[in-house]
Amino acid sequence: MTSFARRLCAAAALAAAAAGPALAAQERAPVIESAWARASAGMAWTGAGFLTIRNEGAADRLVGASAGVSRKVEIHTHVMDGAVMRMRRVDAVPVAASATTTLKPGGDHLMFVGLHAPLEEGGRFPVTLTFERAGAVTVTMEVRGVAAR
Repeated sequence: MTSFARRLCAAAALAAAAAGPALAAQERAPVIESAWARASAGMAWTGAGFLTIRNEGAADRLVGASAGVSRKVEIHTHVMDGAVMRMRRVDAVPVAASATTTLKPGGDHLMFVGLHAPLEEGGRFPVTLTFERAGAVTVTMEVRGVAAR
């Protein structure tokens, strides 16, 4: 092996060793737990979904979602506007490295806009979450009662 070939192999090995941990951390998909939606009242236009994201990899962001039960899925949060709590659409929810993020009633949540049919207690449906780094992760949402918390 020539001197040039040895140096080229050594440089490639160093680059692979340095990139390996970073690539592994980015590729590790978050684990989604306790995914559920609240049953809708009658023919409501919207529904809400909640879940826990356990991230064992690098910092990421939940940037979108889609589901066949509605025309679109938005990420929402609650903010105080004076003495009134209001929902607001947000572009993303940060997911810290090696941490757990919870989308819950009264906080960040998924909003199913333009429901095609009521969400009925006991039902289930798939939702695809989109993360900035990890990409798409599909989970099954369980529909709980209207007053579920």
